[in-house]
Amino acid sequence: MTNILLSGCNGAMGKVIAARVAERDDCRIAAGLDINTQSNGAFPVFGNADDIDASVDVIIDFSHPSALSGVLRYALQNKKPVVVATTGLSEEQINSLQLAASQIPVFFSANMSLGVNLLSELCKKAAEVLGSDFDIEIIEAHHNKKIDAPSGTALLLANALSEGLSYQPVYEYDRHSKRERRTKNEIGIHAIRGGTIVGEHEVMFAGNDEIITLRHSARSKAVFATGAINAALFLQHQKPGLYSMKDMI
Repeated sequence: MTNILLSGCNGAMGKVIAARVAERDDCRIAAGLDINTQSNGAFPVFGNADDIDASVDVIIDFSHPSALSGVLRYALQNKKPVVVATTGLSEEQINSLQLAASQIPVFFSANMSLGVNLLSELCKKAAEVLGSDFDIEIIEAHHNKKIDAPSGTALLLANALSEGLSYQPVYEYDRHSKRERRTKNEIGIHAIRGGTIVGEHEVMFAGNDEIITLRHSARSKAVFATGAINAALFLQHQKPGLYSMKDMI
């Protein structure tokens, strides 16, 4: 039985993860970490990582960028693997993950969905084949409470595209229609925020007289919860290092 410390346990994603874990017999939530310390009785909830006294095997952080430093400090002090699924991290925070990975196993992905990571590989392959003959646009849509734009997944897809291209693209965010025509080394990224959209990502390759579209639609947060739980179970058996969905797949 794997004991999980769930950071962000009282957030929207934290509640979904807790519900998914409750359905399994190979892991359990041993403790929660959240600024909201209300507990539903299933496990204790702590407001500060320094106060945690539960026995845990691995950490899942699905909270807010501001909580990352405390989570990493706890993970390093206790030599516990950590799955970081929080989006909107700064470049400095991503660097801190890389530094922590020299001492403990760290799993970091902009998206915990298996389908999205497959889409990323398909985008890379499509870019290799289509090259500079097609214009490339990324359109992503999320709920109106999402704090970052463009999404981490949109950037993940953009990076996959750049790996497949023979040139280094420039990312253009939400270009307006009155702008002059894009240059061939630009990838347009458009962010939509509205309602309760879980997550929609579309990559369009527009060429002369034909359009190729690759698309992923998340219908519930459960796909991300399942990915995070599987990542936690995978990570506890790994050596120190930085891991992603590619390693788990």
